[in-house]
Amino acid sequence: MTARVVVVIGVGGMGEAVSRRQGSGRKLIVADFNEETLEALASRLKSDGYDVAAHRVDVSSPESVAGLAQAASSAGPVTEVVHTAGLSPVQASAEEIMRVDLYGVALILETFCDVVAPNGAGVVISSMSGHMIPEPPSDQQKDLATAPVDQLLKLPFVQEMTHPGLAYALAKYANRLRVNAESVRWGKRGARLNSISPGVISTPMGQEELSSENGQVMRTMIDASGTGRVGTPFDIANAVAFLLSSEASFITGTDLLVDGGVVGALKTGAPGPTG
Repeated sequence: MTARVVVVIGVGGMGEAVSRRQGSGRKLIVADFNEETLEALASRLKSDGYDVAAHRVDVSSPESVAGLAQAASSAGPVTEVVHTAGLSPVQASAEEIMRVDLYGVALILETFCDVVAPNGAGVVISSMSGHMIPEPPSDQQKDLATAPVDQLLKLPFVQEMTHPGLAYALAKYANRLRVNAESVRWGKRGARLNSISPGVISTPMGQEELSSENGQVMRTMIDASGTGRVGTPFDIANAVAFLLSSEASFITGTDLLVDGGVVGALKTGAPGPTG
């Protein structure tokens, strides 16, 4: 029997948790730009009994992404694709964030649409930041959702973005729109596509954000939320598992906010837990 292939792009805290949650008994392909981090995770997973292959990828390179898709489809039917890779505002410039978090996501979705198996599913890890900005004008929303991938970085309002935090929020907002649109194309192959918008998650990237100049603001938001805590990578992995499963067979083209209630509290002004 040919093993089903699970592709996890981005091997940070969430990527590792998803790999461990979804990879058992399947052919697991993990991909990342950082070769040292990638090989370290692949080695740990192999030691723990996973059938895993590592593949270096630059999500902003069409040739590199095509190579990953080819490697995945050659290994067997690609039934699950989870894209967790991204850059945060404390890690990169606005231009770099747009190249990876906006263009890179769109490129992955377009490319893997051509190889995902019938009854397969994909999940993009976005961010609650995309829920916290004013909605762009309708023409900009349409461009973010449906413009040809090679035109995304040439959009005037994208090129004008210079603040890393605002670029990150716009890119994550765009991820949701792109998933909305691409889910139709995936559906023609009999596959589903959704996104997840995590809140503050205790990963190295999340801890880096909490230690930044905006860290206190983030902690205040967490304290005011319904759960009053930082999330864990496995909180996200569990949500991913649901969206990839047959139990979510009627769910596609949508976003699941997994933020511990931060956005809800911000939008309603509700007080956080006191005990």
